[in-house]
Amino acid sequence: MPGLDPSANIAIPELPDEITGLGEIALNLWWTWNADGKNLFRLVNPYLWKESGNNPIKLLQSLSKKEIERLTANETFMNEYRYVHALFTRYMEDRTVYSEEEPLPIAYFCAEYGLHHSVPIYSGGLGFLAGDILKESSDMGLPMVGIGFMYPQGYVRQVIGSDGWQNGANETINKDTAPIERVLDKEGNHMTIRVPFIDPPVYTSVWKINVGKVKLYLLDTDIEQNDPWDREISYRLYTPDMNQRLRQQIVLGIGGYRVLEELGIRYSILHLNEGHPAFALFERVRAFIENEGMKLEDAIERVKESSVFTTHTPLQTATDVYNFDMMSHYFEEYWKRLGMDKERFMQFGINPDDPAGGFNMTVFGLKMCRYRNAVSKKHRDVTRKIWKNVFDHDGPKSAPIDHVTNGVHLLTWLGDELVDELDRILGENWLNMQELPDIWLRIDELDDETIWNLHYTYKVRMVNFIRERVRRKWADEGIDPLVAMAEGVMLDPDVLTIGFARRMTEYKRPDLILHDLQRVERIVNNYARPVQIIFAGKAHPADTPGKQILQRIFKAAQDPRFRGRIAFVEDYGENVAKYLVRGCDVWLNNPLIPMEACGTSGMKAAINGTLHCSTLDGWWPEGYTGKNGWAFGGEISDDEADARALYDTIERKIVPLFYTLDERNLPAGWIDMMRESMKSVSSAFSGRRMMKEYLAKFYMPISKRCRSG
Repeated sequence: MPGLDPSANIAIPELPDEITGLGEIALNLWWTWNADGKNLFRLVNPYLWKESGNNPIKLLQSLSKKEIERLTANETFMNEYRYVHALFTRYMEDRTVYSEEEPLPIAYFCAEYGLHHSVPIYSGGLGFLAGDILKESSDMGLPMVGIGFMYPQGYVRQVIGSDGWQNGANETINKDTAPIERVLDKEGNHMTIRVPFIDPPVYTSVWKINVGKVKLYLLDTDIEQNDPWDREISYRLYTPDMNQRLRQQIVLGIGGYRVLEELGIRYSILHLNEGHPAFALFERVRAFIENEGMKLEDAIERVKESSVFTTHTPLQTATDVYNFDMMSHYFEEYWKRLGMDKERFMQFGINPDDPAGGFNMTVFGLKMCRYRNAVSKKHRDVTRKIWKNVFDHDGPKSAPIDHVTNGVHLLTWLGDELVDELDRILGENWLNMQELPDIWLRIDELDDETIWNLHYTYKVRMVNFIRERVRRKWADEGIDPLVAMAEGVMLDPDVLTIGFARRMTEYKRPDLILHDLQRVERIVNNYARPVQIIFAGKAHPADTPGKQILQRIFKAAQDPRFRGRIAFVEDYGENVAKYLVRGCDVWLNNPLIPMEACGTSGMKAAINGTLHCSTLDGWWPEGYTGKNGWAFGGEISDDEADARALYDTIERKIVPLFYTLDERNLPAGWIDMMRESMKSVSSAFSGRRMMKEYLAKFYMPISKRCRSG
């Protein structure tokens, strides 16, 4: 395995030859889903590992040269280092079985990636899906490369005021402590490319993140070559300024394509995760025309036949649409270069339901990709209906949109101790068979005590994590006692805990459970069978209604009548999510039907034995068996009726089951449902099942077509 290039990796301090591989592991996110990798860095210094926020680069930078040298004399550490480095080396060299025939290389474009909290370039579910796809592709040995944005200002760090209002604080990425590397050009300088068709010129530098065997390249316009306005293109996710957002998407799609060209990375399959990077389709047409001498129509057809478009939107109004004048300003020379006129160019993005509305990025992706998918069965039906007029077919069922229901990368979201138990009962090769339902039948061999003790351990860990965050905030800022109560200082691990953690926006109805506060008071303060509710999630900086919902939740958490049994955990992200999905007893989801395209947080909870309680939207109609969680509400959402159904479910089903103990003082009925949850969800909603479906439905058919002609 090649050593580190010091000019590309200035973040890693100089390491002795005996442990030089420690830097390679620190700069590859493989360790984030490998328990042995995490334990290796913990052995370096347990206290500094915790203080670094589990960031191995920060950890190594905090050690003196002598402390680093002492590691080589520590026999326990060196034995573990050699073992983990051998695991890492073997992993990077292995070609795991994923198909009888190798698919052609895949370029995966997405506006955000949720990988680890040391790289805050994500806002929510879309990013974590993209991150899990890269991780699973690495595990399977798929020939994939990712393209995205650096976002040097990261996403907004959530700060809740004492009045419950969300205040934003941009958290700048510290590139010297993040697991990122400079991509170097042939002269050894940090690679910078000019993005075509933006005047005055815009330049982007290129960074790389190692996600196991998969390389993720990130674009960053915050460089000296650019004017201040242009430097801001990649500052943050989803800017509300539509002109700047269009420029951002030009950089992502066209600039991202040019990066791959500059690096000499050839790929045959283009996979777009949502419409944000869709301009890569036009750039691919240009490349076929100019590099391979194709005619325009042949190039368009070639792009269509080798491109995949994944849509996550359940509403036409949720798509990016740019007015025609704005498009003309940036693309007039571009369509001439492609051999098109304005009308033909614009036609690719015109929505037949709103032809004067502008250039629609989702319509563009649907028209220019032969392979299209929604992210759950229900979302497929919704998507076919809302986009049926884009296609020359009659009726929603004939709209050529397939589905691949999302899945989650198991090793990222399962608790390490639970993984150890799975290794024991399923066999060490279970990860390579994770999508097979029958192997999960052995979950029945996990006895009640083991399951409950594991869950209680995660629950205590979650409560301690939340309390420690409040303690630190109190020590640093001297917060009001009501704020401390609202942020979870009075949580009790012995109380039935319901968690609601996701983006704070109206259609997700975060405050539905607070619809009738008198009934909530009765539920949470039941003397013999109390309940506590934990909320977490960010509102988009421009989403005022979402901020107002969040404020109502926070004020309820401050209300003394609930006795500290409602809490809001500030600054929800990947790290907080892992504590919550493992530590809560119930995972609540109640979107307006059919607004949830899929939703993966409930999957992450369910594979850990946290029971899902949801309206029948997104993935839950596929996942719900009647024995692995609860469903409530009707086919048409109604706040009053749904809240009443939720309260009835909690009081009549959830609470009695949780608090009914057997002679061993264990909730045997609850534990049975936990087993059923793990058995039914882990295989059907694993990242492996998801990626094998992408292979079968899209990647392999494209590969066979390309190879045959």
